[in-house]
Amino acid sequence: MHGHIVLGAVLVALALTSQACWGEPKDTLVEEFQKTKSKAEAGDVDAQYQLAKLYSSGNGTAKNDVEAVAWFRRVASQNDARGQSGVMYTNARGVERNYDLAISWFRKAAAQNSAHAKYNLGYMYAVGKGVPQDQVKASAWYLEAANQNDAGSQRIMGDRYAAGRGVDKDLVKAYAWTQVVVPRGGGAAKKQLLAIESQMTHEQVTAARKLGNEISARLKQSGKK
Repeated sequence: MHGHIVLGAVLVALALTSQACWGEPKDTLVEEFQKTKSKAEAGDVDAQYQLAKLYSSGNGTAKNDVEAVAWFRRVASQNDARGQSGVMYTNARGVERNYDLAISWFRKAAAQNSAHAKYNLGYMYAVGKGVPQDQVKASAWYLEAANQNDAGSQRIMGDRYAAGRGVDKDLVKAYAWTQVVVPRGGGAAKKQLLAIESQMTHEQVTAARKLGNEISARLKQSGKK
């Protein structure tokens, strides 16, 4: 009997421990959400942006795209590029899909040097959403974002230089931009790099690696400023 009591106590203790371990992260998220909301309502723009993201992702609260859009707009109204994202309009999250408004917000954010907005403008021109399809303008926006160390844009520019899409075909630049993104681009970037290299001479590969190293060094230096 004593053994059964001890075993029962152990099982109860384990259950309580397990409950605490699983419950604590959720409680922490809810607590963080409440703190963020209080700061946001007090006028903290950083908290307002974080609150918008929490509503968008459903972390610490029920997912609510309408509230997310409302808080993103509040951030945007303070001329903060982080809130001037048109993604909600392109994806019809919390608002009706409206590519014209999406483009408008992307342009406002790009004017404040948002690499994310420049990437999105590149995409919109590439596929012709909200603007006439224009591969030259698409490449121009992607290149601007790539020069601000946007990984997605860097890989896309590697592909665009390799194909001559919106830019003159240039395997050296294609290899260089892909090389830059390989440390962050995973298997897809490595596969792209090998595909480009298979079309190049030894001299071109040497020149491309040198250019890639120069671009990486420049981006690293600009990131310190």
